[in-house]
Amino acid sequence: MGHAADPSHPRYKSLLARGLLEEAANRGMLAGSALIAHGRGEAFDYLLGEETSNSAMKATIEIAKRLKSAKKAIISLNGNTAALAGDDLLRCAAVLGCAIEINIFYRTPERMKALLKYIDERKKYIHSQQPPKEWKGGVDEWHTAVMEVPVLGAEPDGLIPGLKGPRAKCHKDGILTCDTILVPLEDGDRCEALVTMGKQVLVVDLNPMSRSAKMASVTIVDELCRFANNLLQLLIELDDYSIDSNWDNQQILQDALDVMATNMKNVTK
Repeated sequence: MGHAADPSHPRYKSLLARGLLEEAANRGMLAGSALIAHGRGEAFDYLLGEETSNSAMKATIEIAKRLKSAKKAIISLNGNTAALAGDDLLRCAAVLGCAIEINIFYRTPERMKALLKYIDERKKYIHSQQPPKEWKGGVDEWHTAVMEVPVLGAEPDGLIPGLKGPRAKCHKDGILTCDTILVPLEDGDRCEALVTMGKQVLVVDLNPMSRSAKMASVTIVDELCRFANNLLQLLIELDDYSIDSNWDNQQILQDALDVMATNMKNVTK
């Protein structure tokens, strides 16, 4: 995948992300509102100073532990997530030995076909590369782990209770029966429905005031690509998987708001 963004540009990462989304849109992977949603997220990232805060890293560590200790974890991808962080989240799934499920708000056969084709291409690409740094197994073991990641979404055979229409569709072997779900950039209604089902819902959302951020079991207020890279390293390196039984997600959201407020005060100095 080639992009015109100049690595020396001060906003290179932002331009690269936009290029990835433009390419994904051209491939038919995205809904019409996808770029609007991304732009809204970028605005919040500006307020965060475009860096991972201490509280966001704390939440990422907690999510790594919950994914590692889950009976059945799953990673849910929508169009934006697949385009921006699909590679690292596929690597995370390989480390965890869990499935990926393509699950989108605006579901059409054309979009699903485009997304499934893209993820299959990225799996083959990752398979052709060396393992991540600090990977404790061998190269062959890594390649096997990558290719064995199940990718669900083509033939949903379950429904999320409380939702109607195509967005209720899911896989019985995936979202419907998992106990822990990592679902970046999730819709508030679906997040609430998953929580009501008794699942641990782990959300990535740059807006700490969104319904998803407030409803989730654990929320990471961080840019998706930074989060996915951090999560991958933690999943490989962490030895202690004991979760925080007194986890205060509201404090994480407040910490993010405090960081934003501080940065807004400092902008005039």
